[in-house]
Amino acid sequence: MIGSRPAGVLTLSLLGAGARVAVGVLWLIEGILKYRAGFGAADIELVAQSTEGNPRVPWFFEPLASFMGMAPGVFGVVMPALEVALGVLLVAGFLTRIAAFLSIGTLMLYWSADQLIAQYPAMVVLSAVVLLLTVSGRFGMDGWLRARRREATEAIEATEATAATSGLWEA
Repeated sequence: MIGSRPAGVLTLSLLGAGARVAVGVLWLIEGILKYRAGFGAADIELVAQSTEGNPRVPWFFEPLASFMGMAPGVFGVVMPALEVALGVLLVAGFLTRIAAFLSIGTLMLYWSADQLIAQYPAMVVLSAVVLLLTVSGRFGMDGWLRARRREATEAIEATEATAATSGLWEA
C-alpha cells in the first residue's frame, strides 16, 4: 500500500496537469478568437440586450447585465483579456487553483447570460478537475515555486542547525 502512494500521486498530478493544460488552451483559443474577430462594445451590448426578458436568464444576472450595458467598451476589452490571462495562467500552471476557480466562475457567468457554447460544459468539468486535484500545478510554475521554497527553507534550517551546534547562537 505504501509503495502505491507515489504512483497514485503521480497519476493524479498528470491527470490534473492534462486537464489544466487542456482548459488553458481552450481559454487561449477563446480569447484570441475574440481579439481576432474584433470583439468589443457592440458584442457586450448584444449580450446585455439579449438577457432582457429572456426566461432562460436567471434573476441574479439582471444587475450584472445592466452594469455591462453601462460600460460595454470596458467589458469588450476586459473579457477577452480575462480569457487569455486564464489560458496563460492555466497552461503555465501558475496560481493554478485560483485560475481554475475563476475559470468556473467565468463560465457560469457566460452560462447565466444564456451564452452557452458547446465547449463550455467540458471546460467547466476540466476546471473542476483542476480545482479538486490539489496536485494539478505540480508540473507547472506552482510546483517549481514550491520546490524552490522548500529548498530555501531547508537551507535556512541547515544553516541554523550548524550555527546552533557550533555555539554561534545561544538558545
